[in-house]
Amino acid sequence: MEKQVGRVTHYFGKIGVAAIELEDELKVGDTIHVRGHTSDWKQRVDSMQVEHDTVEKAGPGTVVGIKVQGHAREHDVVYKVIED
Repeated sequence: MEKQVGRVTHYFGKIGVAAIELEDELKVGDTIHVRGHTSDWKQRVDSMQVEHDTVEKAGPGTVVGIKVQGHAREHDVVYKVIED
């Protein structure tokens, strides 16, 4: 099962980091699924930053930076994978 938690607002290609504006809580250790026009992959959140500070979790309205394994694009939707 998956729950939408945010959208990619920017992708920093040189460092492989996606800026994601959250609509729900996300924390380190969660598995995310990034889906968009040409994006579709899952990965574990190993670390997150807010304004260059490392955080363990963040809530709605926060923009977080997450190192991503795939190429993210603006407007890609980010889902949290919820284990049954």
